[in-house]
Amino acid sequence: MRILLLGANGFIGRELWAALQARGHAVVPGIRRGSRAPAFAAEAAIEIDLARDCDAQAWIPRLRGIDAVVNCAGILQERGSGRAEAIHVHAPAALYAACLRSNVRRVVLVSAISATAGAGTAYARTKLAGEDALRSTALEWVVFRPSLVYARGAYGGTALFRALAALPGFVPLPCDGGQAFQPIHVDDLAQAVAMAVESDALVGRTVEPVGPDVVTLRTIVLDYRRWLGLAPAIVVSVPVALAKAAARIGDLLGGPLNSTAWAQLEHGNTGDANAYAEQTGLAPLGWQAALARHPSHAQDRWHARLYFVRPLLRLAVALLWIGSGVVGWAAAARWAGPLADGLGVSREMAAALLRVSCLLDVALGALVAARWRPAPLAAIQAAVVVGYTAVAGAIAPALWWDPFGPLLKNLPALAAIAALAAIEEDR
Repeated sequence: MRILLLGANGFIGRELWAALQARGHAVVPGIRRGSRAPAFAAEAAIEIDLARDCDAQAWIPRLRGIDAVVNCAGILQERGSGRAEAIHVHAPAALYAACLRSNVRRVVLVSAISATAGAGTAYARTKLAGEDALRSTALEWVVFRPSLVYARGAYGGTALFRALAALPGFVPLPCDGGQAFQPIHVDDLAQAVAMAVESDALVGRTVEPVGPDVVTLRTIVLDYRRWLGLAPAIVVSVPVALAKAAARIGDLLGGPLNSTAWAQLEHGNTGDANAYAEQTGLAPLGWQAALARHPSHAQDRWHARLYFVRPLLRLAVALLWIGSGVVGWAAAARWAGPLADGLGVSREMAAALLRVSCLLDVALGALVAARWRPAPLAAIQAAVVVGYTAVAGAIAPALWWDPFGPLLKNLPALAAIAALAAIEEDR
């Protein structure tokens, strides 16, 4: 079959793409604009903006030659009014209308088990409305509502859980980590999605893919620590008020720790494993059994340990640029004379050059803090550092062997810039 897969650049989407292609399907990756399609995709990717593509006519050209659609796109915490509504409801509804016009009958939606009215979040409300939009059509629909999905890799919540597990000496858990999950490995979820695409067994059903084990957040994090090969650690219970405060900070800074994630965590993520087995005939692996089947490697420990290092490194690099710009601006008059003599220009011109460079420093710091295009930004930063070093070294060579090493410090700064660029991308 030729399948259009929405969200193919996401954590679950990449795994579903690989599983469906391995089963012989021609999978067309539907990806966000500017993102990367799965490597070795046999079909050309289609760029899709679910925040804007809310007209059925926009979808019809994309459905030419398509036999089925799998939609696993979503957004947990929206930034900007109405984005979750568009991504979860309006754009998919337009897609479903286009499917009816284009005679694409089979549509599979991957939603979430915690997407219920009782959760009280925009994520849950819009996810549920998106499910209802599909269920109200005359399509051959299947809705999956999985619990926590985990895989060999990690992203979002699972990346955060691994990072907590890898902290040195202690493991902080909100409310002692008693929140319940029923994790399902992405390979088992992919098997169910393939069944929904390839057969009529699940048509017209809402299915809750869950693993056989109900485990708490505490168990998940401590098992991840054991899986990573790290020594046992003390568990520190984080009070509710402090956890909520951290979530509100996450609302401002971005990332998986935010108010929506906290509300969904408190709401619960468990289902009925027996009902799932009866509906599908599938037997998902248990939580620890799946971890044992996919042993960890050194890069898993790197990723877990770098999770909290990355924002600290980003902050340090941003403050380095901004602080350099502010301090340099204040000292521009004092440095204008030596710079003018070294470059052979007027003092006024030298002062202007210094102030322009200070504004550049502040701008670079702001872009680093905003995570603007990490790779090209790193190249720009490196070029500026090398340029500053060359000019300063030519004007005042003594700065190389000064006891405080003002120019030598540019070498670790370059390394920090390179390291941040290497770990900044999430996907």
